[in-house]
Amino acid sequence: MTVRFFSFGEDSMVDTFYAIGLVMRVCQSISLLELLHICVGIEPNHLLPRFLQLTERIIILFVVITSQEEVQEKYVVCVLFIFWNLLDMVRYTYSMLSVIGISYAVLTWLSQTLWMPIYPLCVLAEAFAIYQSLPYFESSGTYSTKLPFDLAIYFPYVLKMYLMMLFIGMYFTYSHLYSERRDVLQGFPVKKKKV
Repeated sequence: MTVRFFSFGEDSMVDTFYAIGLVMRVCQSISLLELLHICVGIEPNHLLPRFLQLTERIIILFVVITSQEEVQEKYVVCVLFIFWNLLDMVRYTYSMLSVIGISYAVLTWLSQTLWMPIYPLCVLAEAFAIYQSLPYFESSGTYSTKLPFDLAIYFPYVLKMYLMMLFIGMYFTYSHLYSERRDVLQGFPVKKKKV
């Protein structure tokens, strides 16, 4: 008899959305409050980069994943949820402690550094989710509509345009986060080795 303490098999990845999809939708909806916090001044972050990050997540989660049941079973959904939650766990812990005036050097460094490899991977996973969803949007016609005067909106074309915008937005957000990292870590205590 074999006892498994941790099983991360095919079924667990495929069933990710069914297991935690509702929780992810609720949490991502609540994360929109972050924009309000920035506007009100509770958080000192810039609005546009956070708006871009949250918008891309909302579009991917609600428009691409939730609307197409076939996409919900893809491995990329599990990967996206892991990346998003990893980033959010560190970022929101750091932000919450910063608001109440508590600072930990390791958490500050982690909050300002972890996104560097993870954020581009998130964008690639989001792009892959869109790519995998295209055949389902084409066959189902979801969100495609006919307009007056023989015009139509073919949603797969909208998603393809969004793919380009996703990478442009990534460049803008990455540049902003990098300059924010430089400013925050500028006064960061670093131990230098004596040679």
